[in-house]
Amino acid sequence: MAGQRAYPDGGGQRGERAATLGDAVLPDPLDHIAEEHLRLREICGWLDALVAAEPQRDPTRVSEALVHLKIVLPRHVRDEEGDLFPLLRRRSGGDDDIGDTLDRLTADHVSSRQARAPVIAALERIAATGDAALTAQEGAAVAAFAAHERRHLIVENAIVLPLARVRLTRSDLKSLRVRMIERRRADAQAER
Repeated sequence: MAGQRAYPDGGGQRGERAATLGDAVLPDPLDHIAEEHLRLREICGWLDALVAAEPQRDPTRVSEALVHLKIVLPRHVRDEEGDLFPLLRRRSGGDDDIGDTLDRLTADHVSSRQARAPVIAALERIAATGDAALTAQEGAAVAAFAAHERRHLIVENAIVLPLARVRLTRSDLKSLRVRMIERRRADAQAER
């Protein structure tokens, strides 16, 4: 597919791999975060198609979106707020002026969590009934959520991740990856 790169380990295409990461963490934690961003963008595109009343009766897509919105995205936010953002604050100089951006992204995470609830409810209804037609209220909520997430991802992909790639040390990246792995293990144990 144009614009996607194959992974040298045979792990699939970008985006495709993000959907299959599960509890694994890529060797470079910033690549992992970028993959989760890509997967969320793909889900937002699917949500847009759902709002546009395009045929969306694939139960697998509904299930994947629900897993991402209920499990992956909240954990991703914890990765950013608990580890990435504090590391970036410590390593960035005054010229970077990243503090306000990180504060705004943290506030966006709160808005996202609130906006996500009606989207999850709509997807759960679709999963239960098989009826993919959204009500006007559901459609508005889904469209607003997708638009919000896209705006948020633009800032993270254009500012935060490039700055992190320049500022974070090898030790920072190792620490970030270890914390991400620990977070996934704890979540898996809590689900048992």
